[in-house]
Order: sequence, then C-alpha cells, then structure tokens
Amino acid sequence: MPGSLSLEQQFKLQIVKDQVRGLSLEQAQEYVVEVMRQMMVKDNLVKHLLKNA
Repeated sequence: MPGSLSLEQQFKLQIVKDQVRGLSLEQAQEYVVEVMRQMMVKDNLVKHLLKNA
C-alpha cells in the first residue's frame, strides 16, 4: 500500500525516533526544518520527472 511503510522503513523510523530523543530543542527545530527542505526538494524532483514523462 502506498501509505504504508515497509518493515525496513519502520526499522529506520524507529532508529530516527531514538536519535531525536537525544536532541536539544534547537537541534530538533533545525532537524525538522532540514527534513521539510529535503521533502520539498523530493517533491520538486517527482513533479519534474512526472511532467517530463
């Protein structure tokens, strides 16, 4: 299913959760902003690929 995570993705997500617990508030805020930036770049790439398909 497209909205589900694979077992490998679930495992990686748990690792990230464990790592995030150790971050300061400032580090967590920077992390969220960087993740959002990367998601936007990925969205742009997908849109570009679909437009040129």
